[in-house]
Amino acid sequence: ANNIMHAAGLLLLLVGRSALAYQLTPPLSKVGAMHTPTPRMGILKGIDPMLTPELLYALRSAGHGDVIAVVDANFPAASTASSCVIPEPVILAGVDCVAGLEAIGSVLPLDRFIDSPVAAMVPTGGELPLLGVEVHENSLKALGDDVNAREVERFEFYSLAKSGYAVVQCAAERRPFGCFLLTKGVVGPDGKDLLP
Repeated sequence: ANNIMHAAGLLLLLVGRSALAYQLTPPLSKVGAMHTPTPRMGILKGIDPMLTPELLYALRSAGHGDVIAVVDANFPAASTASSCVIPEPVILAGVDCVAGLEAIGSVLPLDRFIDSPVAAMVPTGGELPLLGVEVHENSLKALGDDVNAREVERFEFYSLAKSGYAVVQCAAERRPFGCFLLTKGVVGPDGKDLLP
């Protein structure tokens, strides 16, 4: 039995899924989304433990100009993701948008060749509620002080997210309008975001 588990673990590592993630996460065909356990400790040095294998795959496989939607718990992640390149949402259990965006921002270059590599959802014809202002300010700060963001009306946001690369749902984010679109940039020779 140990040899079978060892062989299964090696096979999973070869196809890009860690044995630990496999043991803690039901197969995608049974749950309908990429669910991950609440992060407790890192397995790799220098990699935030919130960056699950599924999330790292989505971020790494996206190319320059691809759009990643990072959304709150109330966002229709499954139906939106069904139209994306990665057709199932990556669910970050126990993670809010601020922590999720900080972790994502630690590895994902933003597109510095466009005016606003980040877009934030806002309500249709109304003001952003106070909790929405809070999540926007704190989330954008988590991405860095030099990030330009634009506002996108709710239904336009849904449309843009459906044509995106992937949807990442921060399942612990219950504040309204905690939804962002990140346009992937380029990693320069120095390992940082390539600037024009």
